[in-house]
Amino acid sequence: MTQTHAAQPRELPSTWNPADVEAELYERWVAAGYFVADANSDKPPFSIVIPPPNVTGSLHIGHAFEHTLMDILTRRRRMQGYEALWLPGMDHASIAVQALVERQLREEGVDHRDLGREAFLERVWQWKEKHGGAILSQMRRLGDSVDWTRERFTMDAGLSRAVQTIFKKLFDDGLIYRAERLVNWSPEMRSAISDIEVEHKEVEGELVSMRYGDGDDSIVVATTRIETMLGDTAVAVHPDDERYKHLVGTEIELPLTGRKIPVVADEHVDPEFGTGAVKVTPAHDPNDFEIGKRHDLPMLTIMDEQGRIAHTSTQFDGMDRFEARVAVREALREQGRIVAEKRPYLHSVGHSSRSKEPIEPRLSLQWFVKVGPLAKAAGDAVRDGRVAVHPPEMTKRYFDWVDNLHDWAISRQLWWGHRIPIWYGPNGEVVCVGPDDEPPTGEGWHQDEDVLDTWFSSGLWPFSTMGWPADTTDLRKFYPTSVLVTGYDILFFWVARMMMFGLYAMDGVEPFKVIALHGMVRDAHGKKMSKSAGNTVDPLVWMDTYGTDALRFTLARGANPGTDSPISEEWVAASRSFCTKLFNATKFAMMNGARVPERLADRGELTDADRWILDRADQLVSDVDELLEDFQFAKATEALYHFTWDEFCDWYLELSKVQLNASGAGMGDNSSPAHDQRPGAGVPQDAAERVERTREVLGYVLDVLLRLLHPTIPFITETLWTALTGRESVVIAEWPEVAGAAADEAAAVRIAAAQKLITEIRRFRSDQGLKPGQRVAAKLGGVVEQGLADHVPAVRALARVTEPADGFTSSASIEVGLTGGNVSVELDLSGAVDVVAERKRLAKDLAAAEKELAGTDKKLNNQAFLDKAPADVVDKIKARRETAQADIARINARLAALPEA
Repeated sequence: MTQTHAAQPRELPSTWNPADVEAELYERWVAAGYFVADANSDKPPFSIVIPPPNVTGSLHIGHAFEHTLMDILTRRRRMQGYEALWLPGMDHASIAVQALVERQLREEGVDHRDLGREAFLERVWQWKEKHGGAILSQMRRLGDSVDWTRERFTMDAGLSRAVQTIFKKLFDDGLIYRAERLVNWSPEMRSAISDIEVEHKEVEGELVSMRYGDGDDSIVVATTRIETMLGDTAVAVHPDDERYKHLVGTEIELPLTGRKIPVVADEHVDPEFGTGAVKVTPAHDPNDFEIGKRHDLPMLTIMDEQGRIAHTSTQFDGMDRFEARVAVREALREQGRIVAEKRPYLHSVGHSSRSKEPIEPRLSLQWFVKVGPLAKAAGDAVRDGRVAVHPPEMTKRYFDWVDNLHDWAISRQLWWGHRIPIWYGPNGEVVCVGPDDEPPTGEGWHQDEDVLDTWFSSGLWPFSTMGWPADTTDLRKFYPTSVLVTGYDILFFWVARMMMFGLYAMDGVEPFKVIALHGMVRDAHGKKMSKSAGNTVDPLVWMDTYGTDALRFTLARGANPGTDSPISEEWVAASRSFCTKLFNATKFAMMNGARVPERLADRGELTDADRWILDRADQLVSDVDELLEDFQFAKATEALYHFTWDEFCDWYLELSKVQLNASGAGMGDNSSPAHDQRPGAGVPQDAAERVERTREVLGYVLDVLLRLLHPTIPFITETLWTALTGRESVVIAEWPEVAGAAADEAAAVRIAAAQKLITEIRRFRSDQGLKPGQRVAAKLGGVVEQGLADHVPAVRALARVTEPADGFTSSASIEVGLTGGNVSVELDLSGAVDVVAERKRLAKDLAAAEKELAGTDKKLNNQAFLDKAPADVVDKIKARRETAQADIARINARLAALPEA
């Protein structure tokens, strides 16, 4: 139940202008410490760690979407009495930051390599302090209720200690090793990059077919990267391909190189594709690398770190890879070895998301994590139920990735990042140094030049941010975290790594209980947003235009678990209208004395409308709770929207106006003096008492509604709730609970009947062309019999029909079918009715009645039907014919009575 509110309600501004209040409200929340979690509290813990945005980043629509969902969960748990921690921070984004600072230096005419490592890193830290973290201020604009006192950065001293600790632990356990493997290589960055930093784009290239060897011993192969033929070490065919069986095990001349390469049989080759023969370049193609391992082929690296041809002892050495592509093709053409060319040839090519260049698969000496045992533990934690994936259908995708993980290349040839804590000695010694170890010194000793993949440190995020490897109160209170909210697109890259590292470092304790996956935000047509498509949106612009709450409400309303979410500016504008509607409703209620009671009156003393809205509010609390527990943000938001707009604003507020204006004098032309005494009717005899109870119900329902809405639209609900209740802040208010009273089904039936009656009268008025505010006299028949006597004042007020005067003569009528029978409405539209519209309506009704009569006559005149049909069916058809005949007679009489148009 609602708590006692001692303070007085406050005055609201005349209109809702988000820009006037959002920044001030947020800073007040932060200053009050509402978002600071107490690790020593005896409250049950709830914790979320933010997917750390890049230090270079700014708030994009994907961030706004994900942060809105996390904030909804956090604010609700805080209101439910949990010690809620939403931990913020940023990722150092090694490649992105290094590329950005390198570019700035080039603009100054400085090569970062000439500057040197230490001076470059100093420059990066300067950039970070001056420009980094713009997204943090934008998170404040979005209303993120994060604990800023616990803000973390992946290059902080504490997190760096965690990185060094787990690296040494993995190294000592034999789970980190160094080897030559194929990696994604960025020639511009001169570094390996991770799969997530590779964007695949459809590009127009060329497919060139060329002949190796001569005569019967020749083989034709095709490639889109003809320059890589300089590194071929075999040609592969399928073992069952009869065309090439005579060549398997022989050698064939590789043009331009003076080398001979073997023809090998491998089941990877598709004999139906192309010529059924493929060139094998193990050091520059992932599939070829696997073939090379199976057949123990030489792996020749023919490009240097900058993507230039090298080590081939040909005239192409020193050429850029794209320059060499043309030169090699033309050299082969001169030898008559070009068999076919397809240009343009559309194919998918991986590009660096940072430098935008095509990446180059390249054999390189790198550090790797042996993921086998770690991945098994990550899979088992979901299989045995310790970690739930939501929605459950995403579990298969999780297993597809985790159960098929390859060893993870963790080294990057960069300077910005966590430097690999390996020292090499003059005699080949390799020493891993922990955070408390002294690195070896002396002549010939040096540290590895590489840094760790950014995902290595972000994989430690759930526990490193809480002080690990130290045993901290934060870890004991808030680890494992309650839920991870993240996109399904990084389920493999980030989630799997956190699962592996969390279980490994924390003695088998999972990093989170639930993985709640959402989709990507797409445009209104469901298309992926991209700068090239011109359909990206800036959430900050929409927040400026419509308010933060409108953006958040729109994002939450589209957030179905695991599926992509379209968004458009039109929908954000509609959400702004929703906020305005809520503001105006609250303002109206407060102007009419709405207040939150210490205790509601017994429901038996309330009107049908009051009991109905209280029951609907109870159901809303139950529905929203159930949906949010299941991460059904869209359905929960939709329920809140329809209750607010349809039930509370469109119906209860209108019904409450009638109750607030009631004088206690009669109930209308069809009221009965005895009806107030009917058991369950519950209408107070005293008008003032009735008004006061309506005010209390208004205040009570608004209080519940504003608290339910707060996690989604925090700014307007804070403004309205504090004004309504006079209390400190809705941020720290209690989450609503179901009141527990049994639902009054009879009241709900009567309200539904009144709503239908009002709606049908309004529809008829509209058909007649009456203006919305135009009142006409009407006689209501059958309302007492239908149990609606108490609702006559509301029907008259909301349908804009007045009591008939003496001598009333109707000129139009309708019958409204309700559950228990019909209510007749006779109206005097003389001087008000649109005769043309009325004739048109009646003609339509007449055509429908005549069609019904013809259909029933056809069946009843069919002797075969009458012989076979059950008696009750025949009786129903006869009754329908009689009704149709009566309707035709009635409509014709009405048409005859209408004046000529």
